[in-house]
Amino acid sequence: MKKVTIALIGAGSRGMESYGSYALQNPYELEFVAVAEINSGRRAKFQQLHNLPAERVFADWRELLSQPKLADAVLICTQDRMHFEPAMAALQAGYHVLLEKPMSPDPAECVKMGAYAAEVGRVFSICHVLRFTSFFSTLKRLLDEGAIGRLISIEHSENVAYWHYAHSYVRGNWRNTALSSPMILAKSCHDMDILLWLADANCTRLSSFGTLTHFKSENAPPGAPMRCTDGCPAAHTCAYYAPKFYLTGKDGWPASVVSVDTSRKSLMKALEEGPYGRCVYHCDNDVVDHQVVNLQFDNDVTAAFTMCAFTDDVTRKIKLMGTKGEMWGTMARDTNQIEVNEFGTGTHKVYTLSNEGGPQGHGGGDFGIIRDFLRLVRSEGRETGLTAAATSVQSHLLAFAAEEARLKHSVIEMDEYGRRWGFERLVANEI
Repeated sequence: MKKVTIALIGAGSRGMESYGSYALQNPYELEFVAVAEINSGRRAKFQQLHNLPAERVFADWRELLSQPKLADAVLICTQDRMHFEPAMAALQAGYHVLLEKPMSPDPAECVKMGAYAAEVGRVFSICHVLRFTSFFSTLKRLLDEGAIGRLISIEHSENVAYWHYAHSYVRGNWRNTALSSPMILAKSCHDMDILLWLADANCTRLSSFGTLTHFKSENAPPGAPMRCTDGCPAAHTCAYYAPKFYLTGKDGWPASVVSVDTSRKSLMKALEEGPYGRCVYHCDNDVVDHQVVNLQFDNDVTAAFTMCAFTDDVTRKIKLMGTKGEMWGTMARDTNQIEVNEFGTGTHKVYTLSNEGGPQGHGGGDFGIIRDFLRLVRSEGRETGLTAAATSVQSHLLAFAAEEARLKHSVIEMDEYGRRWGFERLVANEI
């Protein structure tokens, strides 16, 4: 098996902890040989972990890509609005590319990236990691095997968890649409992609509703200051009190996002000065805290999706209804189970699945996407991936259309919406 070399652009939580850890655990499959990261602390930590020489460590991705080709591929894990330029530059420089989701908060940029990757013949995969989990891959296999007959309808929910939502979407990097992207794209483009995959058809129309309801200044406890560390009177009763959440003595996520140095002293300083110490009711967040999307596909399958911040744990729950039976399950940290009922026979089957990759590994999907990308790179693009450009752009367009439907209180016809952004030309090129 040929070892694949990769240059990393963006050594944040995803690049450092999710994908970097795979390389450390599987050194004969993958080696990171260069890194570009603007944060000096993260840059130094990644350099140390992967034993990189100084001449392979850069503060800016432009410096990295201006060098003679350093690796087989580039993995891009920058923020949402910092994907398009490095992705296009890396493809132009001859690299295969694995790009974190969402591709871009601009649908035109998504289509352009997909079209250019096809034009230059490079592997261009998007990190729709849920397709590579044992949970969703088993659901797909059972559907394809006819376990519930012809699929008719899907109910799917993403339970974000109150603490995860507060961390990432109130205090964190994805709190504000203008700075990152809308919630349905930043968080739930995974789910749009899964619905598209399971329905196994093109979406014809959709509608959506949702708002930011709770995390507003008018809902703050009486006397709550701008920061939790400034003497909040609700410190002992507020579920979102920052020191209680981050000063747990644990080194990994989410403390590692707050500060590279996860000592109590450094974390406390970060809470006193940085974004993660702010009161959740006094932030500059504007993304929705709950949203629903209804979809119809051209094979008559219908789907209802719900995203909600107000849950206790991070889970995805799904129910699939078919002509011969029904199937449901929960994907969570400690529960990864699917049940199938067959109509008329009383047959009931339970599938208990593995959850590889640790608590932040998306049920094994993080490692699964890396393995698939390495396979594609070794084949020089001759083999097909599950998250190729045309497929990923299509699921992104569902998220963009859902946000437009929410804002305009309208039903979006997807054929017209796709033509607006040139999606049909991308599909033609892919074929």
